[in-house]
Formats: sequence, structure tokens, C-alpha cells
Amino acid sequence: MQPELRLIEDFLSDRGALSLPALPRMLYVVRGSLTIGQRVLGQGEAFFGEDLITAHADGTGATLWRWELSDPRQPAAKITHSSVISHTKLAAPLAALADGDLLWRGDSVAFPTGGCAYLHRHQGPGIRCLIEGSLRVDTAGQSHTHEIGDAWFESGPEPVFAQAGNRLTRFIRVLILPRALIGKSSIQYVNDEDKAKPKTQQYRVFIDAPLTRP
Repeated sequence: MQPELRLIEDFLSDRGALSLPALPRMLYVVRGSLTIGQRVLGQGEAFFGEDLITAHADGTGATLWRWELSDPRQPAAKITHSSVISHTKLAAPLAALADGDLLWRGDSVAFPTGGCAYLHRHQGPGIRCLIEGSLRVDTAGQSHTHEIGDAWFESGPEPVFAQAGNRLTRFIRVLILPRALIGKSSIQYVNDEDKAKPKTQQYRVFIDAPLTRP
């Protein structure tokens, strides 16, 4: 059965606690700060692990985006603590995973006003979530404009064109890639004439870690 990639949003109140079972996952701090063991994550920072996680919010609480890779028959972990509110933003089966060893990549992709990503593919599937601006995404004969907080799935092989709106635009992304791409770009431009054109998008990689195959 195909594994499922999920994006879950967690709202933690002041001193809110989060305890999660062992799964491959990335936590991204949208607001506030979070302590995991001896590590403190501030706004805009990310954490990856495959083991059980126990964390708590500091100060005035925190908002997290949590990507998890799981068996689709296993429901998302139930958060029973009164200081945490969670909801699933998006879940997608991963039908196009590469053979062999895998890589978990978590990164940020930013565009200047009006910037674009020319028609391209990626070498693995993933879920994106917009954190700034607005972004029009054209793929599979459809066009959708995503606003802050919107999440969407890209299969990888399906060509995509993306166009930022009238302000700085940025999304956070998790991709499941062949491990041979560690430290390397996963993007493949469809049209030869686009390969040499200047590219406006900027990347910040949070996580590039070997992943236990589901």
C-alpha cells in the first residue's frame, strides 16, 4: 500500500505540550517557539526526526506545520492535551516514489513580486504550504491561486508552472526524493529554452536527511 504524506497544523497555547509517536516527520514553527529536548526552535526554524517526539511551547504558545509520512491505514495521532488544537490541512498518497533509498527534504521557496518558476518537474512528490504572498500554480490543465495558509500537493512527474502575485511570496515544502539527490536540486525544466534563463526563486534548505523507506 502506498504511504501517505500529511500536513497537520498544531496550535499550542502557552506551555502547550505535544507528544507524538515514532514516525518520519518535520515540524516547522510558523509562530512562537518550541522546545524539543534540549533544542529550542524559534519562528521559521524546522526539526526532523523519526522517533517519538515530546515538545512544549514557550512564552505565548506556538503554531506549527507538521509533515508526517505514514501508513494511510494509521490515522493521524490524536492530540488529547487541552492546550493543543490540531487539524489536518492535506493528506496525499505517494504513488510516484522512486525505487531504492529515499531522502526527506524540507525547504523554503521564495519569489520576488511577479516572479515565476518556469514549466518544470520534480524527482519526487511533496506537499507545499504558502506562508507569504500569493501564488498561481498551473498543472494538469488546471490553475489555482493559493493564499497564505493554503496547502497543495504536487506529484513530481506532472509539469508545473508557478507565478507569484504582487508581493513577496514564499512557501514551505516537503519532498520525498531519491537519496542520490542529497545536496542537489530536484528540479527539471521541461523546455530547453528555459534552462538557461535567470531564475528568480530562492531556496533555503532546512532538512536534507536520509529517510527510512516506508
